[in-house]
Amino acid sequence: MAQSELNVTNRDRTGKGVARTLRREGLIPATVYGRGLEPCSIIVEPKALKTAIATEAGWNTLITLKGEGSFSGKVVILKDMQVDAIRRNMKHADFQVVDMKKKIHVMVPVHTLGKPEGEKVGGIMQVIRHELEVVCLPTAIPSAIEVDVTAMKIGDVLHIEDIALPAGIEVPHEVNFTVIILSSPTVEEEETEEAEGAEEA
Repeated sequence: MAQSELNVTNRDRTGKGVARTLRREGLIPATVYGRGLEPCSIIVEPKALKTAIATEAGWNTLITLKGEGSFSGKVVILKDMQVDAIRRNMKHADFQVVDMKKKIHVMVPVHTLGKPEGEKVGGIMQVIRHELEVVCLPTAIPSAIEVDVTAMKIGDVLHIEDIALPAGIEVPHEVNFTVIILSSPTVEEEETEEAEGAEEA
C-alpha cells in the first residue's frame, strides 16, 4: 500500500480566467470530490503532485491532503488529469475521496513475469490488456497484476479466469476476455501483411 501527503491550497474563485492565471503562475487548478465531502476547488503545485504519485502505485497512491479547508486530512486518489497535448504541462487534476473501509474500482497495470517457452522457438507474445479494472479495499490496491508466462507455448491464450489474482482482489467481468496470447511468427506476419494491404487500399 503506497501512501503520501500533498499540501494544497483552497481555491475560492473558479472559472476559465482564474484557471488560466494559475497555469501562467505554474500552478494547477484541481477539484476534490467524493462521499461525505462537498466538491471543492484547490490549487496544486505540479512538482508536489509528481512527487506524491512517484511511488510503485502511481495514480493509485493513497494521498492525504493537507491544507486549510474541508478537504484537509482526507485520503484521496488521483482520478483524472488533463495534460497539454503539446507542452505536456498539467492543466487540471481531479481527486476522489476514498473510504478506507469500502471497496473501490481502480485500473492496475499488467506485468508479465519470465520469458515464455514459445518465444524460444520464434513465438511472439502479445499483451492484449495492459491494464485491468480491479475492485478491492484501498489498502489492498496492488501496484500491478503479475502474470507468470514462462509456461506459455505457441498458440496458448491466457484469459482473465486463468490468472491468479492476489487475495482480496476481484476483476469484474461478464466475458472471459483475453489478456495475453502467444502467437506464431506466421500469424504475426500475415496480420502485418493484411494491415499493410488495407493501408494501401
